[in-house]
Amino acid sequence: MLRQLLPISALLLGSAFLLFAGGINSLILPVRGSAEGFTASALGLLGTGWAIGYVLGCILAPRMVGAVGHIRTYGVLCAFAAISILLQALLVTPYAWIPVRAVSGFCFAGAAMIVESWLNDHVQPSTRGKIFGIYTMVNLAAVTGGQMVISLGDTMGFTFFAIGAIIFCLALVPTALSTSSSPAPLTSVTLDIGALWRNSPVAVSAVFLVGISNASFGTLSAVYADRIGLGLTSIALFSSIPVLAGALSQLPFGFASDRMDRRKVLVVAAVWALAADLAFILIAPEGRLANLALVGLFGAAIFAMYPVIVAHANDHAPEGTSIQVSGGLLLVFGLGSIAGPLIAGVGMSWIGPQGLFLTTIVAHVLMIAFTLLRIARRAPVPNAEKGSFQVSPPARAATPETAALAVGEDEDAPLEPAPPPADAPPSDAQDSAPGP
Repeated sequence: MLRQLLPISALLLGSAFLLFAGGINSLILPVRGSAEGFTASALGLLGTGWAIGYVLGCILAPRMVGAVGHIRTYGVLCAFAAISILLQALLVTPYAWIPVRAVSGFCFAGAAMIVESWLNDHVQPSTRGKIFGIYTMVNLAAVTGGQMVISLGDTMGFTFFAIGAIIFCLALVPTALSTSSSPAPLTSVTLDIGALWRNSPVAVSAVFLVGISNASFGTLSAVYADRIGLGLTSIALFSSIPVLAGALSQLPFGFASDRMDRRKVLVVAAVWALAADLAFILIAPEGRLANLALVGLFGAAIFAMYPVIVAHANDHAPEGTSIQVSGGLLLVFGLGSIAGPLIAGVGMSWIGPQGLFLTTIVAHVLMIAFTLLRIARRAPVPNAEKGSFQVSPPARAATPETAALAVGEDEDAPLEPAPPPADAPPSDAQDSAPGP
């Protein structure tokens, strides 16, 4: 395995720099903004701005690479990401931070896609699964490290903004010094919600609601922790522990979803998340340990949902279109990520910190209700016809190129559901047949 890792070690390092700097930037902004007196609505708009930029980056980055090449595009994106962080340190106002945060989201999406494209070009089919697993672990460790480093200094100064900018610049080095040829063009996807819906209504509705829930939490968890009185180290842990818990919980949820109806597994995860939502509202724990334990349980549920949804959608997808399906779902997730922080921010401004978990409650209740309705109306995909569950990084750190790296397909087929065999049972993708 070491021989396979050495050729891609520079790319893994570049990805780690990207995620480390992104972890710093994602946490310093809500912590500093809250200390500066920004409203929860304004802080929520930071997440909305980032999601808008991220979705646009996933769509437009392939065109930029096609026009000027991988290395030039990557250099420009990393440079603007560093500039964005420094501008936020100089212009401490939400009117500047929100559009600049959108630029950060655009740059991060494009840069991540380019790194993943290079990795995809260097990975052999026999080691693809292991390399993707290592890549995912490196990214999780990097983003967690970036968030935790915030606890080591004063968030009111310039230091962490400068560190984030420096590390974004360091991410330039591995690709700038690379002697390998440019990889294939980036994976390009279009957002065809109608085709995705025909493929699987559950996947489209659930991934949109997961976008609302997860982006609300990812943007405003630090604000919630600050406003209930947790210290800086606890705030960093409150944001980091759920991501790590979600990474660990993907394995048992994935194991279960490969052996039973994935929609039922999704309902279990949503009920689990709903129980944690209600605990934050009804119990309202105040101590550090109670909050960290509860948010770990919450993260184990919400961050395990996305890969189950993608696996369910791919079970219904025509052969050879899994990247298009996964990429399309990621863009739907992005639309939910645009709406979620805005809704949760307004809720927190009106009713206090609990507005965050009231937002996630609504998302999880709607997910449970619609998924149960579809379970009642449509038979599950037989286990023999399922694909394999694929562990995934958090959706906010994924791009359409992530799916290409994970699956390794060259997909040009349109996203249209293939007609089922004559003897196939009705599925979640079939809207005209009556349920059993």
